[in-house]
Parts: sequence; structure tokens; C-alpha cells
Amino acid sequence: MPGENDNAVRATRVRYTIIALVFIITSLNYADRSTFSIAGAAASDELGLTTIQTGFILSAFAWAYAAAQIPGGALLDRFGTRPVYIAAIVTWSGFTMLQGFAGFLTGASVVVQLFLLRFLVGFCEAPSFPGNARIVAAWFPARERGTASAIFNSAQYFSLVAFAPLMGWIVHSLGWRAVFFVMGALGLLAALTFATFIRDPARHKGVNQAELDLIREGGGLVELDSQTAGGRAGTFTWHNVRQLLTNRMMVGIYLGQYCINVLTYFFVTWFPIYLVRDRGFDILQAGFVAAVPALCGFLGGVAGGVLSDRLLARTGSLTLARKAPLLGGMLLASLIMAAAYVDSQAGVILLMSLAFFGKGVASLGWAVMSDVAPRQLAGLAGGVFNTFGNAAGIVTPIVVGLLVAQAGSFDTALIFVGAHCLLTIFAYFVIVQKVERLELQP
Repeated sequence: MPGENDNAVRATRVRYTIIALVFIITSLNYADRSTFSIAGAAASDELGLTTIQTGFILSAFAWAYAAAQIPGGALLDRFGTRPVYIAAIVTWSGFTMLQGFAGFLTGASVVVQLFLLRFLVGFCEAPSFPGNARIVAAWFPARERGTASAIFNSAQYFSLVAFAPLMGWIVHSLGWRAVFFVMGALGLLAALTFATFIRDPARHKGVNQAELDLIREGGGLVELDSQTAGGRAGTFTWHNVRQLLTNRMMVGIYLGQYCINVLTYFFVTWFPIYLVRDRGFDILQAGFVAAVPALCGFLGGVAGGVLSDRLLARTGSLTLARKAPLLGGMLLASLIMAAAYVDSQAGVILLMSLAFFGKGVASLGWAVMSDVAPRQLAGLAGGVFNTFGNAAGIVTPIVVGLLVAQAGSFDTALIFVGAHCLLTIFAYFVIVQKVERLELQP
């Protein structure tokens, strides 16, 4: 990130510690989402779950997570980031731990128990990403928001690399139930860390006036949580919601995030199966190979944020700084369509790695939300944004499955995914036009 100007009193750099903690907590957030994916095979064998029952259990998170985005965002705006986020971490960690007791709980079948607990994990995690966007909006000047947002957004890739091997080892060594106990306990530790170190810049004891001035003068909302402390009436109204849903710029941003997440959810749900069914990898090879595009996505995510902020510092144009990396990244990501015409395994992995690197570069949606969300509704705007984005998690697995069943291969599915990369460009360059903060009309 750009350095501060030399002043009589040097500005502290607490905001860098804040974003590092947010990155770690978000990595844990993604790991808790995938606990059953790791433990599912062993759990299914012990509990006698069918493939269909396992599928329903895995789907529970996405339905709840998408449905709870707007309520979660509204809670953030009313009560502030800190109390809502702490409550979210504690509750999702508690429900993660309870999954380890599945089969011992009474009152419902094991399928209902696991479905309900996964549903509750998704419901409680809903405020996390809108909360991250609020933290970035409060702690970072505009010229650093691209990098800060890219850092927490890239946690989705880092989590796979860091926690999947750990959870796999736990299942192998200690049994599948231990995964839920360990990850839940780590979540409670994360809640304690958040409560200790993360708060509004204006209320943080480690921040000096020079850093506050730097953030404020750069467009940071340093009193964002202070203004909502204790409850704030009148921000969540249907009139305001309509403005978020009908504003041309916001609609383009929502569409763009949905399209980008089509690529994300293809990777999360179908990519390993594609490697085995269409490309001849065995299951063990597919696990290692899938980590390569994930690493490329992580590197691309950080690179995109840094590039965006450097463009903003050099040109002063927020619109150019956010759209240029998105254009280049999505064009690169559209190479996923070429995999349908390549025969070699190495060629496919190269194309997929380039595609996910490009997707990472283009994943500036949360930076854009920090730039454009109305000051009064930063949480709600992020919730609406994330609702649209995660709708792709419901649609993509179903459509890809239908296309594969119809064609007998993944070729048309890859075209479907790649076409959404081009649609993202249309959304940002035709619909969005200028990137600027939305001012609510009374």
C-alpha cells in the first residue's frame, strides 16, 4: 500500500494490523463453510447418509447465507460492525461445534440435525463480508481500499490452501467429529481476538491523530461505527432499499458480482469432478491439482488490488482504477472456455490457472462497494450486493449439472461459465458507467 507523507508526527499504521486480522478471520470463515465437505465422506459412512442426503446437507449453507445477507447488513447499519460481527463469529462457531455431536442429539433425524446446523452456520456468517466492507470503508482512504478489499477477499483462496490440509489431517488422525470441535474452538478464539483488537478508528487507542487525518482526508469513514452505536433508526426503510435496487450503477455492480461468482462456484462445486470425469485425474491427483488455480487466484486477487490502488494514485480516477483491472482480469478469465478445445492435462491446468488468476485480478467488487455504498447504509448495501453474488452459488451447480448431463461432458458448461466473464465486462462498462458514492434521496 502507498506510504504516508512525512509529517511532524508520523502516522501510525494500525489499519495494516486490522486488515491482517480481518484476513485471518475471513480465512477461518471460509474454512468453517467447508468443514462438512472435508468430513462428509467419513461422516456419511458412519451415519449412513446417502449421496442425495449429503447433497441436501451441503446445500443448506448457501440457501441460508444468501437469504440472510440483507437482514445481516441491516443489523450492521443499526448496531455497528463490532457487536454484530462478534456475535456472528461466536454463533457460527458454536453451531460448527454442534455438528460434531450429530447423531447424539435427540428430537430429529441426523439428516435434519446436520441440515439445520449447516443452515444456521450460513445464517450466522451472513454479516461477515458486509462487515469486512464496513471495516475497510472506515479504516482505509480510497487510494488503499482496492488492496485492503483484495486482501480480505483473497482469503477464500488462502483458506483452501491453509485449512484443507489441516482438516484432512484431523479427520485422518482424530476422526471426523474432531474437525467440528477444533474449527469451532478456533472460531471462538477469533471472536476474542476481534473483540480485543478491532474497533472504529476514532475509538482505537493505538491510532494517533495523524493516521486518523490521513484516513479521513482520503475519504475513510472513521466514525462509521460511532455513528451507529446504540442503535440508529430510519436507515432501513423500503424507500432506501428501492434506491439500492433501482440505481443504475448499483444494478450493474450487482450483476457483475453475480457473474464473477459463477466462476467461483464452478471451482468450489464442480471443478474437482471435472478433473476426474473429463480429464482423467484420479481423486488424489485432483485434490493437489485443484490447489494450483486456488493459489493463482490468491496471487491475482492481491495483484488486482495493488494495481487498482496504484492506478488511482497515478490518475485520480476511481472509475478507471476499478474498471481497468476488471477488464484485463475478466478477459484472462474467459480463457476457461478454451479448455473445452484442449486435450492435454497440462494445457487444461495452465488455462484454469490463468483463468483463476484473472478472476482474482478482477475481484474488486468489495472495493467498489466500499467506494459507492451510501454512508448510512454501508452494511445493507453490502448485504444486497452479497445476496446477488451468492445467488450464483444456487444457480451455477444446478445449471452445470444439467449441461453436463445433456452433453455428456463439461464442454458446454465451460462455455457457460466463460460467457459470464464477458457479461461481467458488459455490466461494468455499459451499465455501471461512473463509479462514485451513492447519495440517498430523502
